[in-house]
Amino acid sequence: MSTNKQILRLAVPNIISNLSVPLLSSVDTALVGRLDGIYYLGAIAIGGMIFNFIYMGFGFLRMGTTGLTANAFGGRHHDEMGSILSRAVLTGLLASITLIVLQYFIFSGAMLIVSTSDEVRHFASVYFYIRIWDAPAVLALFAIQGWFLGMQNARYPMYITIFINLLNIALNIFFIYGLGMTVDGVAMGTVIAQYAGLALAIVLFFKKYGSAYIHFKRKSLLALDSMKRFFSVSRDIFIRTLSLIFTYSFFTIQSASLGDEILAINTILLQFWHIMSYGVDGFAYAAESLTGKHLGSGDKKGLRKTVKLLIYWGMGLGVVFSILYYLFDENLLKLFTDNPELIALGLLYFGWTVLAPLVNSFCFMLDGIFIGATVTGPMRDSMLISTFLVFVPVYFLTVGTLGNHALWLSMVVYMFARGVTLLYYLPKRVLTD
Repeated sequence: MSTNKQILRLAVPNIISNLSVPLLSSVDTALVGRLDGIYYLGAIAIGGMIFNFIYMGFGFLRMGTTGLTANAFGGRHHDEMGSILSRAVLTGLLASITLIVLQYFIFSGAMLIVSTSDEVRHFASVYFYIRIWDAPAVLALFAIQGWFLGMQNARYPMYITIFINLLNIALNIFFIYGLGMTVDGVAMGTVIAQYAGLALAIVLFFKKYGSAYIHFKRKSLLALDSMKRFFSVSRDIFIRTLSLIFTYSFFTIQSASLGDEILAINTILLQFWHIMSYGVDGFAYAAESLTGKHLGSGDKKGLRKTVKLLIYWGMGLGVVFSILYYLFDENLLKLFTDNPELIALGLLYFGWTVLAPLVNSFCFMLDGIFIGATVTGPMRDSMLISTFLVFVPVYFLTVGTLGNHALWLSMVVYMFARGVTLLYYLPKRVLTD
């Protein structure tokens, strides 16, 4: 099979499944954006920010599992493949229990750093205290879907993700329009859909792999070298992800401080960033699977060729998104809100949305390559540099004159810095002889 065919075999299912994720977020935004109070949209933004902070922080369960499994797959280490899965699932379940126990402190702490109206705060709490109960399903799915991708199986994550998001959309429409619920309906729909998705993942796992890859023997789970590598990769990705979360949370908090209208329109505009990122991440996920496999099998020539083609594919898709955003700016905004003031406000800042895919696609692809290689130290360092030496200073240096434009400028420059720093590390840490 040619390299391009291998890339597309993994990337296309990932793109399809990934685009269903922002579809859910977009439908939720559109549903809530048409309710009577603008504070419902703000509540979803704040509640979503908290869960992004929580769940993105545990993104190592997906990313680390994919890279480690792909390496084991390339090297044909079957016992280690099973141990990686069991180790990741158990870690996720223990973490989810901790989150549920600490739920009151998590929400209260988040509200200490968010400046918003009483209405937004109230409905954000309603959303949070329902949604927190999906934690066991979400974190277990991180591990299982990451393992599927490492096994070069992109179809099962596609089936699971599409099933979850379509069910979630249907439930949200039913709860809001059928039962007259608001943000509580959105949260409840998410919880039900996540557990249904976990049930489907388990069924698919046993259908294809059976019990051969379930290893709960203490000796294999606690093998010193494997544990050290698992937690080293997890630590670096965790720190990297916390920096990413900080950036998006800072963005949301500063948006809220500029008023409910700016918070609402920035929430809508970020949907376009997410849609683009999930599309390009289809190729980034393929990069994780293929990079890990090539390194595990020792195929350095195939690795170099694959890396080059992956970057071309990812950036090409970014160009397509920029063109579409440029051509359909106002029409796209109308999909999310029928409020003429918000639409007019959105058009003032839409240029940043057009520019973003051209910059973001490059760093997303490099992320996937480094994750697949399990070379996570440079990812951590790149994110820390881009966040605290680029994003934050640019914002504070420009906010006095640019206002809300300073937030968008900071985000674009931050993404550019991520790409540049990772490119610097690429030949030294991944493409070495």
